[in-house]
Amino acid sequence: VLEGLLSADNALVLAIMVKHLPKEQQKRALFYGILGAYLFRFIAIGLGTYLITIWWIKAAGALYLLWMAVQFFLKKNKDEDEQVKEVPYGFWRTVLAVEIMDIAFSIDSVLAAFGVSDQIWVLYLGGIFGVMMMRGVAQVFLTLIDKYPGLETTAYLMIGIIGAKMMASVFDYHVSQVVFFSTLIVIFMGTFVVHHLTAKNA
Repeated sequence: VLEGLLSADNALVLAIMVKHLPKEQQKRALFYGILGAYLFRFIAIGLGTYLITIWWIKAAGALYLLWMAVQFFLKKNKDEDEQVKEVPYGFWRTVLAVEIMDIAFSIDSVLAAFGVSDQIWVLYLGGIFGVMMMRGVAQVFLTLIDKYPGLETTAYLMIGIIGAKMMASVFDYHVSQVVFFSTLIVIFMGTFVVHHLTAKNA
C-alpha cells in the first residue's frame, strides 16, 4: 500500500516525461525506464540505509522537476495564444531521463520501506509491486491528459510541488504525507471540476 501511494506522484512525472513521444513509443519508454527502476531498487535494498547518504541524487532529481515546471510555465506565458512547440527529445534520451528520475524516486520509496520492515523478501516484493503500479498509473495519466488537455498544466504545477518537497527533504525538512497527498488530490480533482464547469458554460 505504501509503495502504491508513493508511486502515484512518481507516475505523474513519468507520464509527462514521455508524453512528447509517439503513442507507440510511450509504452516502450516507460517499459525500459521501469526495467532500470527494478534493477536500482534491488541494489538499493541490498545497500539498505547507506542510501540516506546519497543526498545528491535526490537533489538532482528535485532540481530537474523544478526546472521542468518552471520551463513549462515560462513557455506558456510567452506563447499564451500560440501552440507551444516542445523540442522533441529522442527516444533513448527520454528513456535515460526516466531512468534518472526512477533512481531519485526509488531512494524515497526504499527508505520508507525500511521504516516498515527489515525483512528482505518483504522489501523486494513490495518494491516489485510498487514499480508495477508506477508503470500502470503512468499509462492512466497519459490517457487522462489526452482527454482533459487542462490536466497538463495541473500536472506541471504538481510536478513543481513534488520537486519542492523532494528538495526540502534533502535539507531534512519533511512534509507530512497526509498534507502532501491531500494537496495533490485537491489540485488534481479541481482540474476536472473546472473542465466540466467551463464545458457547461461554453
